[in-house]
Amino acid sequence: MREKTIKVEVNGDLYEREVESRRLLVHFIRDDLELTGTHIGCDTGNCGACTVLYNGDAIKSCMMLAVQADGASIDTVEGLARDGELHPIQQAFSETHALQCGYCTPGMLMSAKYLLDSNPNPSEPEIRKAIQGNICRCTGYVNIVEAIQRAAGHD
Repeated sequence: MREKTIKVEVNGDLYEREVESRRLLVHFIRDDLELTGTHIGCDTGNCGACTVLYNGDAIKSCMMLAVQADGASIDTVEGLARDGELHPIQQAFSETHALQCGYCTPGMLMSAKYLLDSNPNPSEPEIRKAIQGNICRCTGYVNIVEAIQRAAGHD
């Protein structure tokens, strides 16, 4: 198996690792870096549980090879909280009970962060469009939308 050395910044920390050329980014994040907050749901890009921010854009990490991330900056759900304080999006999800089993939550949080970073005052239709690539089997999305609205300051 061919291996390549990659350098990647994840949540502000620089990593250099040898990876197989066929290794998916989600497996690199979870297995090599031991950041298990990024979940594996479908391995087909449909569910969004593996959503991370890649150079500021929301991507599904099961759809990218780790070698493609060489030189990139990646943010995962572990990077949201700072100094023991929840990120406002995490706090809003907690306050509005926007998570149930929690499996989709990391991907939802990262999609919400991408949305709010690019549009700090989204409408409800914009929020629903932003999370349409994330599947939640437990909720009716009402509380998730409410959480994102709260994080945006739409109490």
